[in-house]
Amino acid sequence: MPLPLLWLGAAASALAVKTLADDRKRQQGYRANNFRAKTLADLERHESPIAIYPTDMFYTEQLVKPEVGAIVCCGIGGVLEHSGIWIGDNTIVEVDGNGLIKAVSVQRFTQTRSGDGIFIACDSLGRPLVSELAAQKAIEQIYQVINYHLFNNNCHQFIWQCFQADAKPITTFKALSINMAKLFDRVIYWDKCDC
Repeated sequence: MPLPLLWLGAAASALAVKTLADDRKRQQGYRANNFRAKTLADLERHESPIAIYPTDMFYTEQLVKPEVGAIVCCGIGGVLEHSGIWIGDNTIVEVDGNGLIKAVSVQRFTQTRSGDGIFIACDSLGRPLVSELAAQKAIEQIYQVINYHLFNNNCHQFIWQCFQADAKPITTFKALSINMAKLFDRVIYWDKCDC
């Protein structure tokens, strides 16, 4: 009896993966046929402001050069994301699991995490969403220690407070992405970093 259930589960998983891959291709097709950045006003009521999530599982067509103040991320265990701010010279400011704010190399950013790639928050034209002021705020906090908590005060909260110091707290990657979409009035595409 368990064997048919396993087959059913495998079929459902394969269908879900195919659906995700098809949606990713549809989003890439939209990008190829449009010459202006997609804003939140362009979305249908049911559409998410995050068009493409970062993943090493599917091929990402768009390669983007990072710019100072870009939001970057990599995967952790295929389930979570870790975020940071690009400050130039192949360097990213991040918060580690002990709460230390530090500048790390591109290699170090992904070294102890499962994701191979680094992704950059971009608009539909493949332009990174950047704030040099946020990069400066991140740099000013290097070597400080925050009261880190995996759910309540994490890397996503650190990034968000560099962009909006007096904003309400956020705790998830999705919340960070949605807030960035609203801040920049752009649909977010997490493109692979050409770094």
